[in-house]
Amino acid sequence: MPRVKFRKKLSIRKRRHVRVRAKVSGTTQRPRLNVFRSSAHIYAQVIDDTVGNTLVAASDLEAEVKERAGEGAAKAARAKVVGQVIAERAKEAGFDAVVFDRGGFLYHGRVRAVAEGAREAGLQF
Repeated sequence: MPRVKFRKKLSIRKRRHVRVRAKVSGTTQRPRLNVFRSSAHIYAQVIDDTVGNTLVAASDLEAEVKERAGEGAAKAARAKVVGQVIAERAKEAGFDAVVFDRGGFLYHGRVRAVAEGAREAGLQF
């Protein structure tokens, strides 16, 4: 992919993310579930925006996620497991509900898989 095209895609995603963040903010009672998708991996964080702290986090680089997803699992399958793990950790930390922040990414593919995995594990948003 040419460098110019990548920069344009990145700037469009950044503008989309700014638009989403103007409307979505995490509180102490209902923190924000943020998703970041790179070309190879997926990361999720539960963030309290009132103090700017990350409460819990998960990614497909962790041994627990790799073990649960299985060896050689597809990226979407790993993303769903990341959603389940982040939901379990959030519930252990005492959070039943979050607001979903897709990070400027379109809601499909791996971003959607994280959301579905979190919902299946009992997290509400």
